[in-house]
Amino acid sequence: MRQAQRSISAWAGRSVLRSRGRLLRTVRQNISFYLMISIPVMFYLLFKYYPMYGIVIAFQDYNIFKGFFGSDWVGLDVFREVFRMEQFWKAFKNTLVLSVLDLAVGFPGPILLALMLNELKNGLFKKISQSLLYLPHFLSWIIVSGMLYQILSVKYGIVNHLIQAIGIPAIPFLTNPQWWIFSYVVSGVWHGAGWGAIIYMAAMSGINSELYEASEVDGAGRLRQIWHVTLPGIRSTIVILLILNIGNILHVGFERIFALTNPLVRDNAEVISTFVYQMGVQSAQFSQATAVGLFESTIAFILLISSNYIAKRLGEEGIW
Repeated sequence: MRQAQRSISAWAGRSVLRSRGRLLRTVRQNISFYLMISIPVMFYLLFKYYPMYGIVIAFQDYNIFKGFFGSDWVGLDVFREVFRMEQFWKAFKNTLVLSVLDLAVGFPGPILLALMLNELKNGLFKKISQSLLYLPHFLSWIIVSGMLYQILSVKYGIVNHLIQAIGIPAIPFLTNPQWWIFSYVVSGVWHGAGWGAIIYMAAMSGINSELYEASEVDGAGRLRQIWHVTLPGIRSTIVILLILNIGNILHVGFERIFALTNPLVRDNAEVISTFVYQMGVQSAQFSQATAVGLFESTIAFILLISSNYIAKRLGEEGIW
């Protein structure tokens, strides 16, 4: 019996040594890849997962001098306090309005742009067009907001000069609440459509060219080919990006809002991200700001799971 146990232990030890040896050989052979992947892994561990511990602030009467461990626990009292704030619900409503408009107008934009670029036959013109359309993505919203104030100004903006030249009164694009929303949505499309089109153009490049040839033989024109070949060919990509966009529907970029907001439109421009900034940075109400951020993340998680489930039920692949 003891001899059998020793044999089993020796066999197990040799197996562990062989597995460890194979692992070390694999690591040595692919050391460059492991070093390359270690950078994003460390980034996510340090800046995405480690800060999650700060979520406990939402359930504490947080005191910056006492820290996480010394502050008093108050349970859900912070959430009750936040949900009684009229300013929070105003920010929540504005976030939904701007996000839904961004999704309704901004999501189809890259798809339409990619379809138009895909139809260009002149290679040089296509490359120049792509470069010009991608360029706005690399401009910060501070620069974009400065450009918008110069272009859309009532007194000095070129757009209003052209409008007045045809007999129409000047339009206060950035000071009238309704026109500000229009300018906000359009500027988002201009800023991101070119960059977003890259993904769809990459998906279009994987469509079998024989499908286009077969449809042409059947007498289909370019519009018919786009509808029956191109769009079905990139449908899975559209669904995945739509799911991700729905998951981020409550996440309105702080820089974009902060750069374009002015006192005349603040009632329509106050969103969750700026509300968190005011509560956490300007007012030092860290518990309330963390509670709002946790609420936003929870809603985003629910929307992501729900949209992925609906996509799977409709026969699409989803994101997992």
